[in-house]
Amino acid sequence: MDGLRVVPTRRHGRERLYVCLPDGGNVAWYDREEARVSLLSDDRRAEVLQALGPFVTGPVTVGPPPVPTPAELARLTLHPDDDLAPNRPGEALLVALERAPGPAHRLRPDPRRRALAAEQATGTALDRLDGAGLHTLHSLPLPGGDRIHHLLIGPGGLFALHVLPARGQRVRVADPLVALGRRTPRPLLDRVRADADRASYALTAEVHPVLVLAGPAHVTVTAPPRSVRVLTDRELPDLARTGGVLKPADVEALHAMARDRATWQGV
Repeated sequence: MDGLRVVPTRRHGRERLYVCLPDGGNVAWYDREEARVSLLSDDRRAEVLQALGPFVTGPVTVGPPPVPTPAELARLTLHPDDDLAPNRPGEALLVALERAPGPAHRLRPDPRRRALAAEQATGTALDRLDGAGLHTLHSLPLPGGDRIHHLLIGPGGLFALHVLPARGQRVRVADPLVALGRRTPRPLLDRVRADADRASYALTAEVHPVLVLAGPAHVTVTAPPRSVRVLTDRELPDLARTGGVLKPADVEALHAMARDRATWQGV
């Protein structure tokens, strides 16, 4: 018993407690969201439950690990280079800044860094929604150098999110134009719709386009944009409150498909 230790881990907003031997080998893990203790050896049941005692709240299911679903098995067969799930928010921008950081001293901040900060903040907010039965993938590469900033998959459907850094600025939306402060309006909503259409083609499922305004001072929308949902970063939890579209098995299957790099080739 004295040799067992509990090691907490967190990935994409989901917490799991591993019970380990002195050599680091796992003998069990506790999934808080599923209220389940998975035992690799039933001989250590009493020891494991005693070690987890201070961490377990409420009733839990104790037993061997559940049999993997077809979606989980498909995920396990992915080569690490083809698995997009580990992508960090703003992954493409992080890589670009590492390769070409730009001059150390410049009159204006590098706009890539503002975009990166906005995507990272949005990604953190989305990862917190994982406990609501949703999955988020970040910085999905598309042919031609484009990418989907974030893809949210859950009971309410699929959402392709494009993030616009707007901290402290006034934003005007007049479909398809979006203007930041006094800058010239750009037809950004056409880009957001096009990215969602490409995702729909790749996943053979309806993907809803979403424009996320990160930190705006004020937002003016002249009329509801066609098919595009416009949200501020503070309104992202609203996406977790929709449901009744996809069953849990459908969510898992689409997540397994979306995380495979091959899915996005040729779209």
